[in-house]
Amino acid sequence: MRRPVALRLQAALGTLALAAATGVVLAMPEAAAAAGGATGYATQNGGTTGGAGGQTVRATTGTAIHQALCGRADSATPITIEVEGTINHGNTSKVSGDSCSTAADKIELKQISNVTIVGVGSGAVFDQLGIHIRESSNIIIQNVTVRNVKKSGSPTSNGGDAIGMESDVRNVWVDHTTLEASGGESAGFDGLFDMKDNTQYVTLSYSVLRNSGRGGLIGSSESDVSNGYVTFHHNKYENIDSRTPLLRGGTSHIYNNHYVSLNESGINSRAGAKAKVDNNYFEDSKDVLGTFYTDQAGYWQVSGNIFDNVTWSEPGEDTNPAGPDPKSNTTVSIPYSYGLDAASCVPAVVSATAGANKGLKVSDGSCTPQNPDPSPDPTDPDPTDPTEPSPDPTDPPSGTNLSLGAGADGSSKASGTSYGNVRDGDLGTYWSPAGTTGSVSVKWSSPTTVSKVAVREAAGSAGAIGSYRLLDHGTGAVLATGSGAGVISFPAVSLTKLTFEITGASGTPKVAEFETYAG
Repeated sequence: MRRPVALRLQAALGTLALAAATGVVLAMPEAAAAAGGATGYATQNGGTTGGAGGQTVRATTGTAIHQALCGRADSATPITIEVEGTINHGNTSKVSGDSCSTAADKIELKQISNVTIVGVGSGAVFDQLGIHIRESSNIIIQNVTVRNVKKSGSPTSNGGDAIGMESDVRNVWVDHTTLEASGGESAGFDGLFDMKDNTQYVTLSYSVLRNSGRGGLIGSSESDVSNGYVTFHHNKYENIDSRTPLLRGGTSHIYNNHYVSLNESGINSRAGAKAKVDNNYFEDSKDVLGTFYTDQAGYWQVSGNIFDNVTWSEPGEDTNPAGPDPKSNTTVSIPYSYGLDAASCVPAVVSATAGANKGLKVSDGSCTPQNPDPSPDPTDPDPTDPTEPSPDPTDPPSGTNLSLGAGADGSSKASGTSYGNVRDGDLGTYWSPAGTTGSVSVKWSSPTTVSKVAVREAAGSAGAIGSYRLLDHGTGAVLATGSGAGVISFPAVSLTKLTFEITGASGTPKVAEFETYAG
């Protein structure tokens, strides 16, 4: 048993409590929806795009969030839910539908995919109500505060986790969030950011985790080692007892985080876990790295970290601190590129960027906070694309249009239009998204080789299509990007579903034909 530690609550919590009690609205900066792009391990395994290309809706209650999920065409239809206001037990009800599986005591993202939840306007606060991700993939949570979620006492939610993931979860990006509690386990709280039972390809970035007994974990027990490929960067952990995070098996990349007042232990790598720990700043803390509370060893590769007023325990049967002079005992290969700030500037950079309602600022390794990258210039195709598209709709590829007789589906469509209109050979009919962005797909019952696409706009709508992405729907691979309707060429690929995703438009797009060709 570990001894209980009295948590030193910050004055800010008292301010929030007073505001809640008096009904005062705290002014927060305006935030752009789903700005920037995923980083770290969330970019792997096909990437994490959330609800990009789908409908955008606004929600001010938990029930409205559930209604948005349940109102989709199916459980994979992309959607961005902009949240403003306080979400709590009083305004969060269970909603039923074929495209969702929700619960009244939490925000439930269960057995779904392609969803973004982003705080906008005056801010989004999930008060005593956790966010639960289960059997789901391609999820983005950005610019929200989740606070005081309890596993015991009243009210309870999500097992006491602010954000919890479990059971075959893939590709989650949590960015610019504030996750906080008001005490430890004895006060009814559990973890702030937990991953269990085969959760992989996750990034936590530019977030604040504070005033909790437990920061978070990867793996619920020494036998739950199917989790991993998790990145933690530019986060601030403050006044946490332990688990920043606790790693059981798997691989993690932990860089450019600021740790302040870790009261018992910090990064706890055990049960064969491997952690690459780069350019972090540890301050006024104890046992910030090692294997603790078990005899099952974990491993770490360290470089560039600063240890400022850090104390270390003597090694023991269940205690293996990495310090006082931490050395690497493994190597970890990182498959993605990243900008690494010097550890000396991490406190300043993290202070200016991390947490909800901070303007979504980021750093690229220059130690200078900046606005997130804007959307790609629609006139400049992605330089990673193998072939620049050729926008000439009057000169279609030769051969048979493979779309004729195929199937079709897509994101939410405008009233009176049909997915099937894009593969019927009739320029007089068309599909149009419910908003200015959306996606339409052509699909086949067996693998089909495609290397060219011709997108034709309906009469009167020429030029409305702005930026786009062409995707292998099955793998998520981006085959091409560009702007405007026309002919798109790319290396031949065998697939069963091809998706044309409109990510920007100057008006209402109307796709008359989405033609596909083998060559």
